[in-house]
Amino acid sequence: MNVGFHPKRKASIRQRIEELAPWFHNMTIGGVATAPDHFLGDYPRCKWEKFAHVLPQDIAGCSVLDIGCNAGFYAIEMKRRGAGLVVGIDSNPRYLAQAEFAATQAGIDLELHQMSVYDVGKLGRKFDLVLFLGVLYHLRHPLLALDLIHEHVAGDLLLMQSLQRGSDTVPEVHGDYPFSEWEVFEQEDFPRLHFVEHRYAGDPTNWFIPNRAAVEAMLRSAGFCIEKHPEREVYLCRRGERPEMVEPPPL
Repeated sequence: MNVGFHPKRKASIRQRIEELAPWFHNMTIGGVATAPDHFLGDYPRCKWEKFAHVLPQDIAGCSVLDIGCNAGFYAIEMKRRGAGLVVGIDSNPRYLAQAEFAATQAGIDLELHQMSVYDVGKLGRKFDLVLFLGVLYHLRHPLLALDLIHEHVAGDLLLMQSLQRGSDTVPEVHGDYPFSEWEVFEQEDFPRLHFVEHRYAGDPTNWFIPNRAAVEAMLRSAGFCIEKHPEREVYLCRRGERPEMVEPPPL
């Protein structure tokens, strides 16, 4: 029988949710939705349902790092699939407070740290699975972030999602082009990052928005092998070797 939640407890939960507002992750805590009027709908669950199948239902014992964990939706989902150590990092202390509250109410233990992706080396360990969801386009230095993830924390799998705009096709790209080549840069599907100087969707932290070809090229350049592409913006990758760096020819 579903007896629901005690009215006083529900009122206390609602009050704490309001104190921690605004929420970007819509989660139901103690029967109370944190962002019921989210402009993307029941987000991020509506997104998660499109690619959740690429990860095993049982990841017992796996270590997980959630970079840009926000209110902890994905970190909590990993715990529900049996993950062992789950670490969440975010540069925003309010998001971390939300994640701590949501996890505590769910009876789930998360290790949370206030840090940016550029500081992941300070964690001092590699993880079986790294989640890097909805972060890339908020960074001023996106390729550096992927390089640091590869070097310091990715032990095996990387699940990455990035907002994309522009062409969804991937062209055949040559290994080199002469200095006189111009036309390839006019192709809509050539790998490109759209730079946002001011704001996009009212958000001043939207810096570089890639097309599909750019996302895939950046992942390969950082040393990740794309294994699955279950949703337009989502990639499951395995850590590989970074392409050999060679000295440029003399000018």
